[in-house]
Amino acid sequence: MVKAIALMSGGLDSTIAAKIIKDQGIDVLGVCFKSAFFGSKNAVRMAKTIDIPLKVIDFTEEHIKMVRNPKHGYGKNMNPCIDCHALMLKKAGELMENVGADFLLTGEVLNERPMSQNLQSLNIVKNESGYASKILRPLCAKNLPPTEMEKQGLVDRERLLDIKGRSRKAQMDLAKKLGINDYPSPAGGCKLTEIEFSRRLKDLLTYEKDFDLKDIEVLKIGRHFRISPLIKLISTRNADEYKSLESLQKEDDLIFDAVKYSGSTVILRGVPDEKGILLAAEIAARYSKGNMMDCVEVRYGLKNDQNFKIIDVKPASDKNIAAFML
Repeated sequence: MVKAIALMSGGLDSTIAAKIIKDQGIDVLGVCFKSAFFGSKNAVRMAKTIDIPLKVIDFTEEHIKMVRNPKHGYGKNMNPCIDCHALMLKKAGELMENVGADFLLTGEVLNERPMSQNLQSLNIVKNESGYASKILRPLCAKNLPPTEMEKQGLVDRERLLDIKGRSRKAQMDLAKKLGINDYPSPAGGCKLTEIEFSRRLKDLLTYEKDFDLKDIEVLKIGRHFRISPLIKLISTRNADEYKSLESLQKEDDLIFDAVKYSGSTVILRGVPDEKGILLAAEIAARYSKGNMMDCVEVRYGLKNDQNFKIIDVKPASDKNIAAFML
């Protein structure tokens, strides 16, 4: 029996691609890659919807290494989509060989994304993967030259599609015909495509060369301020954010809280100086319930230090801190 590996992001395109190949009587194994920047929840759900097995591969270490210095650069934000897709196909190709599958398939659509899915980019991804002759793109196959799988009769080209462009109407209509009625929206999923997260990641790459996975998780929490090359501040928005941040704190992080008013906890990360300590206290006051007061008492110290220091400050104005916000 012919066997294929389907790259599953959890979106509609990859789900339909896997489904139409499965409906040709081909044994399809889904594979989803997860990293610090995207997860596998939607892929797990959609694989169940079309009744195919799914293997989840965590490639965080390799992915972060690539994100640091992508060969083909970034997209609009910090998303190295071309290099990312090529890396996924390379890993999927290794899996294909290990399980004795015949080819790989993706949900890519010609010109759906102007930078990463134009013809040139699709060819770069194919060639960079190392498995160029084994990649099938069922949704736009009729807009591309026939693959070896089609020529050999492993796949019926007449049952493949000719979708192209940014409109998703064809996919949505096809999903209805295939009984795929509940699927995630096309927006979101990858943190690297988000403007705010990308600014924070770029800052991390610039100022903290030896960061780890916890440092990336911190980027997803609260408000962030870069006040000098040596100092960064993180301001939590609520108690849940602080709870999430607690397990990610470093031993030398300084913690700032307004004494008499509830509100934000501010973390100072880096090498503290007088200016940094003052600004951290002012931000803690700004995002506390005492933000309209002329003077707010703020305590600060290390996480497990019972001897907190006290500083009286005027809450920071939005105008004064806007230049520091990431």
